[in-house]
Amino acid sequence: MADHSTNSAQTAEADKGYWQANLRLIYISLAIWALVSFGFGILLRPLLSGIAVGGTDLGFWFAQQGSILVFLVLIFNYAWRMNKLDAEFGVDEE
Repeated sequence: MADHSTNSAQTAEADKGYWQANLRLIYISLAIWALVSFGFGILLRPLLSGIAVGGTDLGFWFAQQGSILVFLVLIFNYAWRMNKLDAEFGVDEE
């Protein structure tokens, strides 16, 4: 009986570590997304207006294209990191 409770405690601790790592990755991704889309595209646009990218200013580029490209990179990064995290905690699909 004691072996079962020890096993449950180890599983619960591993689950807690897995979800903490997952939430940390989500929070970092959301912070980057907010900085790029809201920060660079809206709040910091006047500061970025003097930098030209593709015939327009950098703030406008982030608002129109840059935030979308960064969002796509974040999606692929999240999937790659979650696959590594799944393998580390033994919950991968393979």
